[in-house]
Formats: sequence, C-alpha cells, structure tokens
Amino acid sequence: MDPTDRFKRTYFEECGDLLSSAEARLMSLGDDPQDGEAMAGLFRAVHSIKGGAGAFGLDRLVKFAHEFETVLDGFRSGKASLDLESHATLLRALDTLADLVQADRSGLVLLDNHEAAAAAELAALKSSLGLQRSGASPRSAGPGRVAEIEPRQKRRWRVRFTPSRDLLRKANEPLLLLRELRTLGAVKVAVDTSAIPDLASIEPDGMYLCWVLEVETAENEERICEVFEFVADDCEIAIEPLPPTSADGPEEPLPAAATALARATETDRAAQGAIAPVSGEQSTIRVDIEKIDRLVNMVGEILITQAMLSQQVAAVQGDVVPELAAGLSQMAAHARELQENVMSIRAQPVKSVFQRMPRLVRELSAQLGKEARVLMSGEDTEVDKTVIEQLSDPLVHMVRNALDHGIEMPDARVTAGKPRTGTILLSARHRGGRIVIEVEDDGAGIDRRRVLEKCVARGLVAPGAAPSDEEIDNFIFLPGFSTASKVSDISGRGVGMDVVKRNIQALGGRVHIDSKPGRGSRFTLSLPLTLAVLDGMIVTLGVERYIVPLASIVESLRPLPRDVARLAGSGRVMALRGEYIRLVYLAQVFGCADAVNDPCRGLVVVAEVENGLKVGLVVDEILGQQQVVIKSLETNYRQIDGISAATILGDGRVALILDLAGLGRVAEAADAAPTAPAALPPPTGSSPAVAQ
Repeated sequence: MDPTDRFKRTYFEECGDLLSSAEARLMSLGDDPQDGEAMAGLFRAVHSIKGGAGAFGLDRLVKFAHEFETVLDGFRSGKASLDLESHATLLRALDTLADLVQADRSGLVLLDNHEAAAAAELAALKSSLGLQRSGASPRSAGPGRVAEIEPRQKRRWRVRFTPSRDLLRKANEPLLLLRELRTLGAVKVAVDTSAIPDLASIEPDGMYLCWVLEVETAENEERICEVFEFVADDCEIAIEPLPPTSADGPEEPLPAAATALARATETDRAAQGAIAPVSGEQSTIRVDIEKIDRLVNMVGEILITQAMLSQQVAAVQGDVVPELAAGLSQMAAHARELQENVMSIRAQPVKSVFQRMPRLVRELSAQLGKEARVLMSGEDTEVDKTVIEQLSDPLVHMVRNALDHGIEMPDARVTAGKPRTGTILLSARHRGGRIVIEVEDDGAGIDRRRVLEKCVARGLVAPGAAPSDEEIDNFIFLPGFSTASKVSDISGRGVGMDVVKRNIQALGGRVHIDSKPGRGSRFTLSLPLTLAVLDGMIVTLGVERYIVPLASIVESLRPLPRDVARLAGSGRVMALRGEYIRLVYLAQVFGCADAVNDPCRGLVVVAEVENGLKVGLVVDEILGQQQVVIKSLETNYRQIDGISAATILGDGRVALILDLAGLGRVAEAADAAPTAPAALPPPTGSSPAVAQ
C-alpha cells in the first residue's frame, strides 16, 4: 500500500470542502461582483487545491489550477471587473476543476482534451485582462523542478516565515512551501531552531522552526505572497527588498538575520505563552464516518441495556436500595446526554445542500428565458448526515419544478403586477423534534383545472368528480404525472415530484402543499432530525406492543359511541371538535385477534400524517413515552407496509415502529376490499410484522 494514500484521502476530502466553498463564493460574486472578500476566498480555494495537487504530483490538475488562479488574481487585484460573461467562464472553469479532482480521486481517466475548452476560455480571459505573464511553471511542487523564467531583471527579497505552533496539526507542510518558493528563483535558507524545547517537553505535532529566506527572482512581491496564501492565517510573513548585490559591496549574512529573528520570536512567545491558542480559533479533527456509525450503534446498545436495567429494578417487589435507584436514574441522564452529543457529531448544516441551488436557478433561468433569484434562511440549521445525503435530490426536483412550472415569464409577471424577477425562498428550521424545510415561490401557483383535466384523461379521476383543492394538488405526486405540453430535458416525462415524495417518505418524513392561484406555492417537508433514535409512545394491541412516533401524535382520547360512525366506502370516522377523523383499526390491520376492536373501550391516538391530515389509531392502551433505538427492517428482513422500523424494549422484546403514512394506505386498501375491515388475514408467523 502506498504510504501516501492516507494523506491523499485527506487532501481529496479537503478538496470537496474547498470546491463547495469556491462555488458558494463564485455565486456570491454573481450578485455582487465587487465583493473583494468573496474573490479572495475563491482565489485561496483554487490555490489550496493547486498546492496540494503539486505535493502529490498531480500535474494535470496543477496546470489547470495554475491558469485558473492567474485569472482570479487579475480580478482580485482590481485589473478588471467581473461581468456576466467572465462569471460564466469562471463557473465552467470551476466545473472542470471539479472534474479533474474527481478523476484523480477515483482513478477515472479523462479524455486528453477534457479541459481544453475551459483552458482556452481562461487563456482568452487572461489575455483580455493583460495577464500574459511568465512566472513559475505550474509544475510547481516536485523536487528538482526549476521555474523557467524569461530574462527579466531579477531582484532579491528577504522572507521571514514564522509558522504558528498548530501549523502541522492543520495538515500543512512548510517544506512544500519552500519547494514552491524555489520555483520562483534561487533561494538561500537559514533555519532558526532556538525555539525547540527539551525532549521531555516537545510535542510531536508542534511546529518549533522558523525560516529566514533570501529569494532572487524576477517575480514581484505579490507573487511571493501567493506561495504562502493558503497558510496566511497560520503564520507570520514579512517580505522586504534587499539591495542589489555587487562584487565589492558587503552583504548582510543570513545567519545574523536568523539570530535576530530567533530573539524576536522568543520574546513574542514568552509574552504570549508557548502554546497559547489563537483567539477565536476552533480546533477540528477529521474522523471516518464508519467510526462514528459504530459509536452511534454502541450508544444505542447502551440505551437499550439501560432501559432493561431500569425495567428490572422497577419490577422488583418491596423496597429498592435507594442508592441503586438513584444510580440508575443518573445513568439514564448520562446515557441520554451521551446519545445527544454523539448524534451532534453526525449533524451537519443544510447549507451544504442549499448552496447548490443558486447556481441551479441561475442556469435554468437562462435556459428557460426567465428571471429568478434564490433567497435562503436557516441554512445553518443542523440535521443528521444521512438525512442531508437523501435531501439533495428532492430539493433539486422541487426547485426545478418551481422555476419551470411556477415562476412566470418576465413580461407575464409585469402584466400581473409582479416584479420581473421571480423569487424562490428556501428555509429550514427546527420544530417539535423535526426539521421543517420549505420551498416557496411567488409564481402562478398550481393550475388545478389543468391538473384535473390530465387526471381525468388518464383515468385517475372519474369524469364529473369534484375532488377538493388539496386532493388535486396532491395529484402532482402521482408517478408519471406531468402538465408539461411537451417533453424537454427539463420536464415533461413525469419523473420528479413522485421521486420527491418517495424519498421523503423513505426518511420518515411528510410533504405538504399549499398553493394559491396567482400568488405561488409552498412545499413543506417535515423530516426527522436523525434516523438513529426516536422519541415514541408505546401502545399495546393484545399482547403486542408498537411504537407511535411522538412527533406525529396530536392527542389521545376515548370517544363516546355517538362520535363514531361508518361511511360507505370510507371505513369508520370519529367526530372531534367539528371535524371527522378517519379511524385505523390496528388490530385488524396487523391481525391481532386478542386486541380490543372497539374504540369506545380502548383508546384512539390522533396522529398527523402527510399533508396535515389526521388519523385515529385504535389501540388497547398507552404504556408511556420512551426514547427508542431504530433498527432497520429492510436491512435485516424486508419492507413491511405500515411499519417503518423496529426497536428493542427494556424487557428485551421487539416492538415495531409504525409508519403512519403507510398505515393510511393499508387502511384505505382494506376499506376498499369487499370484506373490509378483515381484508388482511392474521399472519402465519410468530410476529405480527409479517402481515401483508
């Protein structure tokens, strides 16, 4: 195994972060071309990618990144203003840079001319900016590579390079910087070792060396600064010109400068403390996600064991040793805190998904001839990494749908009294132990007449039927449904919104639509914060126990006989404060023969399902609330309608976690059958979970 593989993996992980940051900053520059901080950040990201690529000999990547950063340097130094055409060129260059990074990361072989078009655009842009300079060869990081410099007047510079103590801990290597500095010209090096402590006090990953460098080059001071650009926050750099050398004149020796630097550095460190952290600096560490997953699983097992011990102690007759009860209570609190802290490690802000949308809207708007912008709020809201990974495709589909079907053409918007530029709002927030994400546009809203016509034409709705507005809105989630008049590369094939609903439901979430004709639409996604643990309510059906997600429960009650009625073709409903709530008899759905089958003798748990609808779950009784560890059924068995997962209770029994949206579909199928509600026969296994 190549000993550098571990470092390469770290580099490519950092490249992913750098590319995301670069794209976000480049999109920001599209809105404000004068944003110097964004341009500087974009330059640093590309320069960092180039520097790391040079360390591993990725010459093709280095060459393209070098041309890219040269153009960015022209804009950064104010030699030209960023316009729409050059912004588009930079976007295409960034895409090409990402392709080269991905190719080197995965070992994929790209065509020899893959980056030729983007490189030609950068060359033309560089020429227009007057940046045709000859500097360091882009093959800048390999040992023994010397820059090819055109005959120009050379100057001497003295560079004092004082790294911070944490430089090595941040995966930076000073020797690579010195190698790159050599590509600019001849370099003399003096090393200050006076800050190295005794062997007993030395930190293996601490930086104790400083350098005084004399560089003879035809490049200017700015080019020398670029070498240290991506460690600028972790070191002190002082660059000063030296007088030209002469045959007779004396020259200040480097050792004297190094000694002076050592005295200054020692004084500074004595004043600040040898290992004092930088003010406001946050220390981070990269951890393999598999290690975190194993830790999450172990915490889950601890929670299960803790619940078992608590239940055993509660079952003991007579007095329980007070110290034992107090210890178990304290253990439960610590276990809960441990679980919350471990889950916070997996949490990531939704910004990583949101920041892709401005570019999507920009490019799609140009393709459709529309004008639109994206506003974002709550992008720092954190959610489990697994949820983040599954959230990208649904959001892309909804934003594309809002722009293609919702936002009108600019002239039509003006005629309707709206601004020419449409607005798509992305927002995220925590609510009730879940994350709520909204995609809202100020377009024309859902054309319900056209949707209904399409449904009638496809036989989904009987002619003359009068479904409610909410029912019509939800028809857009049907597989293969589309109102587009023709098929294009954007829409028309009816794939998209059905994928949104399927993916969100697979995460245990819900989708709700709120559309107002002429004013726009709002899609609301409600998702669990994590897929590892769940706050649930334990209910019983005969001898079996089930878990109802606590976040979905509205209330529980025992209805009076006069409040329960049967509707033809719709099963039984319960009247509750002026509305009718559909009843789902869980005993009949899962074939529990010994369960209570009368809501007036049992209990009804009112829960909210998708689109704000409510159902009443008929159960025997409620045992209480408990945090449970989610165990996947699909991984260990197969998917079961009406069941989302399983868990292990404190007494060691397996309990099934209900999928409320799936239960609604199962109940509808049972009511539609001629023999409802006994359409689902009792299972033939030892567990009620195998009912089909």
